[in-house]
Amino acid sequence: MPRYALKVEYQGEPFAGWQRQKDLPSVQGAIEEALSQVQPGQHTIAAAGRTDAGVHALGQVAHCDMEREWDPFRLSEALNYHLKPRPVAILQAARVEDDWHARFSAIERQYLFRILMRRAPATHDQGQVWRINHQLDVDAMQTGANMLIGRHDFTTFRSSICQAASPVKTLDELRIEQVQGFSGPEVHFHVRARSFLHNQVRSFVGTLERVGAGAWEPEDVRTALEAMDRSACGPVCPPQGLYLARVGYPDPVF
Repeated sequence: MPRYALKVEYQGEPFAGWQRQKDLPSVQGAIEEALSQVQPGQHTIAAAGRTDAGVHALGQVAHCDMEREWDPFRLSEALNYHLKPRPVAILQAARVEDDWHARFSAIERQYLFRILMRRAPATHDQGQVWRINHQLDVDAMQTGANMLIGRHDFTTFRSSICQAASPVKTLDELRIEQVQGFSGPEVHFHVRARSFLHNQVRSFVGTLERVGAGAWEPEDVRTALEAMDRSACGPVCPPQGLYLARVGYPDPVF
């Protein structure tokens, strides 16, 4: 059966997450339903990462198996037709080797987190950003973030329900910048690693927000990391504002 990689973009707000769930809307379920319209029968797709409820994607990657060869462009167009009006789009499709796997073949995942800094409620960006009503010190946050880069035991920044075999991960990048968005000043967190623990990025952002607000000193981030204790973590930020931005592979697929 020919295998196809799918580059997927979606808004997470209407969904209970990526993973298919009984009686709850999911991104996986929406795509599998569209596949069943293109090719009758039951479909099971696999993704590079399972995003939580409310989390978005700019470049999620999944793969599906089809009974016959498809022109990748026609497959993406057919799926997009059947996905309407849900906020899910197949940006690209590509034919891949039969043993290629969206999750296990990946060597890198990149996340983006957006914080909107303004007192007025978000309107156009509602559900797409974490809106806070105070300014953040980006330099202080970056100083704290630098203490997290590298290979560490990230127990402090790991959800209590995380199913990863080990809390030890290597964080390759945690870069913070302030940009001017359409709705006001934003702080963007760019986070990159081979793999992540459950809630790791949101734990980073929530903790570093406390540094930027002046409630924590940058050195407190190192203290929290070295504690290897979940109770030492700062507040976990909400899912709004988190995007799976890109998935990397040894041989680029798209």
